[in-house]
Amino acid sequence: MDINQLIRKRRTIHDYIAGKPVDDSVIKTAIETACWAPNHHLTEPWHFYLLQQETIKSVCELNRSMLISSKGEEAAEKKYARWMSIPGWLVVTCIKSDDELKYTEDYAACCCAIQNLMLVLCEQGIGSKWSTGPVTRDERFYDLVWVDPEAEKIIGIVWYGYAAEVPKTIRKPAQQVLTELP
Repeated sequence: MDINQLIRKRRTIHDYIAGKPVDDSVIKTAIETACWAPNHHLTEPWHFYLLQQETIKSVCELNRSMLISSKGEEAAEKKYARWMSIPGWLVVTCIKSDDELKYTEDYAACCCAIQNLMLVLCEQGIGSKWSTGPVTRDERFYDLVWVDPEAEKIIGIVWYGYAAEVPKTIRKPAQQVLTELP
């Protein structure tokens, strides 16, 4: 598949086929490729945390407790069950910097790495979703995934697995998002 087709094919996947895990070797290869993202001064500011079942359950329980107070028990339980059914979990972080410009460039590089990762997974027939929900900003989440908040900022969770359904979507045509300057 050529790169134009691959980019247009990649969609955010919300539901995954239960009981069909993705082999860790596929994820590790995708991470190796993701690390070829452009990054200013070759800082390579990203770090990937591959979560296993014990940590996933703890994160799901944290999210459930957060949702009970904001959306009620029924919504919290529904989301808990859905999250527990997601086959694969990665947490992606960016190394922090006191230099605001360097950090901005590093954050952008991490976003590029996540896009690379998702494209590689898509090319392998694996769906993914990049989530930046409230749980990723909670200090307890940092503890659960063993991330030092003084050294790294969590960019998000990347869920992955074989898609139960691939949503259809459209994008604005280029003439709506492009301004040509003299």
